Amino acid sequence: MRPTGTYDTSYARDMAIVRTPLQWVMLAVFFAFLIAFPHFSGEYGLSVATLTGITLIAVFGLHITTGLAGQINLGQSAFMAVGAYTSAILTANLGAEWFLLVLPFAGIMAGVAGLIFGAPSLRVKELYLAMATLAAQFIIIYIILRIDNLIGMKLTGGALGFLVPWASIGGYVFDSTMAIYYLVAGMVVIAGLVARNITRSRVGRAFIAVRDNDLAAEVMGVNIYGYKLLAFFTGCFFAGIAGALWAHYLTYLNPDQFTLKDSVWWLGMLIIGGMGSTLGAVMGTVFFKLLDVLTYYISPALSAAFPQLPTNIYFAVSLVVFSLAIILFLIFEPRGLSHRWGIFKASYRLWPYSY
Repeated sequence: MRPTGTYDTSYARDMAIVRTPLQWVMLAVFFAFLIAFPHFSGEYGLSVATLTGITLIAVFGLHITTGLAGQINLGQSAFMAVGAYTSAILTANLGAEWFLLVLPFAGIMAGVAGLIFGAPSLRVKELYLAMATLAAQFIIIYIILRIDNLIGMKLTGGALGFLVPWASIGGYVFDSTMAIYYLVAGMVVIAGLVARNITRSRVGRAFIAVRDNDLAAEVMGVNIYGYKLLAFFTGCFFAGIAGALWAHYLTYLNPDQFTLKDSVWWLGMLIIGGMGSTLGAVMGTVFFKLLDVLTYYISPALSAAFPQLPTNIYFAVSLVVFSLAIILFLIFEPRGLSHRWGIFKASYRLWPYSY
């Protein structure tokens, strides 16, 4: 749909992601904002933006696996751990300058783990598949904790953790919050474009067919088993990339950083943003992070207003607020923020003929 009076004159323009002069201007403003953000955000704002970007890459993966293909994944945080430890171990042994080659390999390793735990999707679906992927959350973390004892040498560091070197590309070391921010921002843009193009591609349409009705998709010639496994591999590949960035951002890894709670909240971000929409993944992630920041700031005020409450009630309040947000969206806007944004765009694009 175009604004009134705007027409496409070629198929290439019709298929383009950025299609109007206003969209090009908005894109330029967005990139200018990304570049300038570290210079006025402060250290806290910069760290929040960096963590939001890393989370968003993992949520892009869930968008493909769950939003497009309909395969429930409750182990995304564990697959992120696979990518994080892969990148950490390889850069620690080969050198930080190998980071650019190690990064995709971390995604591949997480994708292979996704294939292993996504294999039950060939036989089971819905709640039973959720239980199978839930097992990944515990099995992978258990392996990370115990593998040093099993092989008799230090690999992951177990419960003591693992020190990770700074990432390095072409001799430039990403050894500051600002440097890591720009690295993560660039990866978010690339991951967003890849996720968006997968959604619009033949593969994306096959994912949607499998999600909506796998029997009808099979009758139409879609290899449902192959596409289910491809969805798991692709979604977990994104998680592996996010994990690698996480490792080199914190420069320290511990299995306790990758929890089931994160996997559940990331699904909640998809619900709030809108299942099956790349924009929805972005809107849901940003909404959750802004809600988290708001909760962080109002928690001290609540403690002061109600002295009988514990001094640090941030974690309890955040759980209540996040859960309540998901419930309200499921009741009042089950199609998410992206659907509401689509209604708004349609109304102003058709103006003055919005009726």
